[in-house]
Amino acid sequence: MNTFRNILLATCCFSLVAAAEANAQSSRKKNRAAKEAATAQAPVLKEPSEQDRQISEAMFLDGLKYFVLEDYQQALQLFQKAHTLTPNNAALNYKIGETYLHLKDPKAAVPFAQAAIAQDTKNPYYYLLLAQLHTDQKQFDAAAQAYNDLLKNVPNSEEYLFNLADLYLAQARYDDALKTYERIEKQFGELEQLTVNRQQIYLRQKNIDKAIQEGEKLIITYPTEVRYFLAQAELYNANKKPDQAIAVLDKALGLDPNNPFAHLMLSDLYRQKGNMPESEKRVKRAFASPELDIDTKVRILVDFIRQLPNPAIEQVSLDLVDLTIKNHPEEAKAYAVAGDLQTIVGKKEKARNNYLKAVKLDDSHFKIWQQIVLLDAELAQSDSLVVHSEKALELFPNQAVFWFYNGTGHMIEKNYAKAVKALEYGKRLSSGEPELVAQFNLQLGDSYNSLKEYKKSDEAYEAVLVHDADNAHVLNNYSYFLSLRNENMQKAKAMSERLVKQHPNNPTYLDTYAWVLYKLGEYSEARKYLEQAVAISDDATIVEHYGDVLYKLGKKEEAVSQWQKAKLKGEASAFIDKKIKEKKLYE
Repeated sequence: MNTFRNILLATCCFSLVAAAEANAQSSRKKNRAAKEAATAQAPVLKEPSEQDRQISEAMFLDGLKYFVLEDYQQALQLFQKAHTLTPNNAALNYKIGETYLHLKDPKAAVPFAQAAIAQDTKNPYYYLLLAQLHTDQKQFDAAAQAYNDLLKNVPNSEEYLFNLADLYLAQARYDDALKTYERIEKQFGELEQLTVNRQQIYLRQKNIDKAIQEGEKLIITYPTEVRYFLAQAELYNANKKPDQAIAVLDKALGLDPNNPFAHLMLSDLYRQKGNMPESEKRVKRAFASPELDIDTKVRILVDFIRQLPNPAIEQVSLDLVDLTIKNHPEEAKAYAVAGDLQTIVGKKEKARNNYLKAVKLDDSHFKIWQQIVLLDAELAQSDSLVVHSEKALELFPNQAVFWFYNGTGHMIEKNYAKAVKALEYGKRLSSGEPELVAQFNLQLGDSYNSLKEYKKSDEAYEAVLVHDADNAHVLNNYSYFLSLRNENMQKAKAMSERLVKQHPNNPTYLDTYAWVLYKLGEYSEARKYLEQAVAISDDATIVEHYGDVLYKLGKKEEAVSQWQKAKLKGEASAFIDKKIKEKKLYE
């Protein structure tokens, strides 16, 4: 019985072993079949032969030559051919990615940068390339991940924390940037630039208190750096703490007594506190310093100009332009801004002379030349007007405004032919500007009249009146010249009458209307208007005309008395002496 049982157990065990062996064989067959199927689906890349490596290396070197010559297309073709032979070469993948970057195709470059990293996880340049590629595509999270992978996988790569921080800063991810700064300081200790950057972040976050704390650190750590005192004063000022700002600036001046920026800030702070004498003193100290650049001075002066005219700041403004010129005698803009300011406060001759100094240093500015000829005209210096407008025309021959002033100058100088030539040319240049054309016609009317080309004169005046029926200059001159010629007298009367209705207290216009009435024989009416005129003005011509009207009205003694008054003015007609001597009217 026991023997049978043992045989039975042995047989069962054998059966179990046999079954297990059969299962194992079946499993091995299945695994082998699976491996064969997998191999059939994705064949393993065989290692390149030595010959393939040599050919790939040669093409790679040739590609590098083209890369250095910046022929990136040709370089890429060679790199790609090399890649078909040695696709697992990390350096080759990196160079293909870099070439695509130069070809402005970062998307195509990314897989090659990733392949380079996969094949060599310890090379920092591969991560840097990938980070740049993602950044160029505005994939900032992926770029940050590339830097973090670099820091994780490449030993002694903490220096790239700065790149990561800059990336966060550029994205305005300020909290991440601040955390990265903490990592940097753990590795390298406190750094000046990190404190500055941290302060800037707090400012962008409008966290002024923390920004001030960082500023205090900088002052304590770098007690001889004036710039940190100035920055701290700005923060105190921004936080409406003027007294603390002044205290910090006083410390800065203890280090650098003539620092112009400290004096400028103090000027502003004292102005805020209402201490104008101290404010003016400080801004003058700043302007007296050659260390304060011309552009900063000009910006400040432009701010003063915007506030003018204002008697309270006029003198300090003039002092500042003098200091600017003194410290920057070779800067055209120093004279130009002086001219701008002096023009506004009425110092026109000084202004014109400073503009002239500006164009001696730099004659390329149209607006400065325009100011020069305008001031020549306002100063009634017609000879200068001619000279300066001609110089301007050498530089700006197609600018109608200079032809206008040139013609006007010649007209005042009684060079009427030259005046007409300049005015007609400028008028043609102004064909698209009706207002300017009207101004040219106005001057042409006067100039042609002086040349006795009356038809052209009348045409020019009529053109102005079509554009502006109430133009006072034309209504006055046109009507007066018609009366002198005894032509179209009713038109002359209508124009001069229209003029005095609009300007009832202008003695020149009253005189013109009275003269037209006189020429029409309406002496009593003429007298009425001349009496109004002489009550306002003692102009010799008006007084003489009054005497002429009185003579026509039979009041000879009164007429002679008026003629004598006119003679005393020295600007009467050529007949004045004869009128007085013979007590008789001559015209």
